[in-house]
Amino acid sequence: MGIKINELVKEVKRKITLESLSNRIIAIDAFNTIYQFLAIIRQRDGTPLKDYNGNVTSHLSGLFYRTINFIEHGIKSVYVFDGIPSKLKLETIKERRKVKEVAKKKMVKAQDDENFREARKFAQMTSKLDTNMIDESKKLIKYLGIPVIEATSEGESQSAYLVEAGDAWAIASQDYDTLLFGGERLVRNLAISRSKKVKDTTVTLDIEYISLSKFLEHLNISREQLIEMGILIGTDFFPGIKGIGQHTALNLIKKYGSLGNILKNNIKVGNKEILLEQDTIDQIKELFLNPDIRNEYPKLKWNKINYEKIEELLIEQHNFSNQRVENALERLRKLDTSKVQISLDNFFKKK
Repeated sequence: MGIKINELVKEVKRKITLESLSNRIIAIDAFNTIYQFLAIIRQRDGTPLKDYNGNVTSHLSGLFYRTINFIEHGIKSVYVFDGIPSKLKLETIKERRKVKEVAKKKMVKAQDDENFREARKFAQMTSKLDTNMIDESKKLIKYLGIPVIEATSEGESQSAYLVEAGDAWAIASQDYDTLLFGGERLVRNLAISRSKKVKDTTVTLDIEYISLSKFLEHLNISREQLIEMGILIGTDFFPGIKGIGQHTALNLIKKYGSLGNILKNNIKVGNKEILLEQDTIDQIKELFLNPDIRNEYPKLKWNKINYEKIEELLIEQHNFSNQRVENALERLRKLDTSKVQISLDNFFKKK
């Protein structure tokens, strides 16, 4: 979810292609990405993909084919997994569980009525990610030779640190909270340009690139002020103030300079006073400005692809189509062959 600032980033975001990210290291917000797969990769009635034993496999399908696509485009991905969530996020997690329970009931009713369009809509809101799914996701990623980093807390903050440390070029996430964590380069919709239905209209989802420094310069605010806007609008760590959206929050912060000044002046929005505890403000700002991150982690290394383990996991354990998996792996084998040939050519040139 994260902070809603989609209107404010319109002027600074720009379209890019997968080709433009070739040879770039991209830190991928793993949980954010996997939840996308669980929501999108479903059957006509909204049921997720499952193996013969009833285990959900939508996430493995998404990770497998998309990661292969990244490898083919020369993108050096690293998946960053969340650790223990912040206490401030627990309330958001509880609310999301309630939403999922309501959505599940509506999905079942729509399925019973054979209204598959409605069923699929509500099904996308019911996605759950358990420990086994997380573990198998990590296995598949490692079998593909891609490094995995486990954050101590939020994957977004760890990803932002990777960029700051120079170990990654950008962060791939749908969540704008990444910017509040100081992620200098954010890439959204990281996949081949695709379309989706929004209120009976087909919308093309292009890959978007957002520079934090250019965004702040455009708004003429500091990152700390952006975080205070997030407190007013709402983030994963605080629900925000009712009646305050992104434009109102920006106007208030630019006019009064800070949340502290807004509270001192007893500013009202819609005839209602903005009520916030200073302790709450300080906790949220501390979380974004000084997040719990892993300073030391294994050096990023892209290993050889373990074809046998991939086949074992996908085909033998989860009943993936043998032909489809082998066709996909053949694409990787061809890449491996071409790399060997290039290496040999370079060797003989040096000789």
